[in-house]
Parts: sequence; structure tokens; C-alpha cells
Amino acid sequence: MDLLRNILLILHFVGLASLLGGFLVQIKPIIAGKGTIVTAMFHGALTQLVTGLLLVGVIEMGSLGYIDNTKIGIKLLVLIVITVLVIVNRKKPTVSSLVLWAIGALTFANVVIAVLWK
Repeated sequence: MDLLRNILLILHFVGLASLLGGFLVQIKPIIAGKGTIVTAMFHGALTQLVTGLLLVGVIEMGSLGYIDNTKIGIKLLVLIVITVLVIVNRKKPTVSSLVLWAIGALTFANVVIAVLWK
């Protein structure tokens, strides 16, 4: 179980890197008003969602640690908002800079919640 948890955690980080990296490469186009939802953001959001749910399940099943359900619920809610924003806007040739900044800020907020909430 511990090996599975570690693999899922690594994949969760890969999803984070894809989502946040996809946003960061859009900074210059966002400022110019021509930002788009790149494929990396879509795949990163879905990877985060799936691996996050699996991580909680594996940890609960194997008693590999304590899960703060309030923290996980808030992180899930934020990720659902990110995923909806990405899915709704991914086919558009250009996206409002407000949407892209929201995706970046919410992604960063999820990282802050994960690290600082004890």
C-alpha cells in the first residue's frame, strides 16, 4: 500500500506541474490578451482530480495516515472549480485573462492549502 501511495503522490505532483506549468507558459499571452487553455492544463487538472481521489482512498483503506476531511473537501472543491474552468474554456481560441488568472490563483491556493494546513 505504501508503494501505491507513493506512486499516486508522484503522479499527483506531475499533474500539479502540468497544470501550473501550463498556466505559467501563458503569462505573456495573458498580458497581451491572447491566452488559451493549453492541453497540459486540461491533462494536469484531470490527473490531479483522479490521483487525489485515489490517494485519499488508498490512505483510508491502508491506514497509512490521518486524513483531514475538511482540508480534503476544500481542496476538492477548489480543484473542481479549476477543472470546470479548464473544460468549459479549452476549445476557445482565446480566453479571458480573468479566467486564466483565476486558474493560476486557484492552483496556487491549492498548493498553499496542502502545505500550510496542518
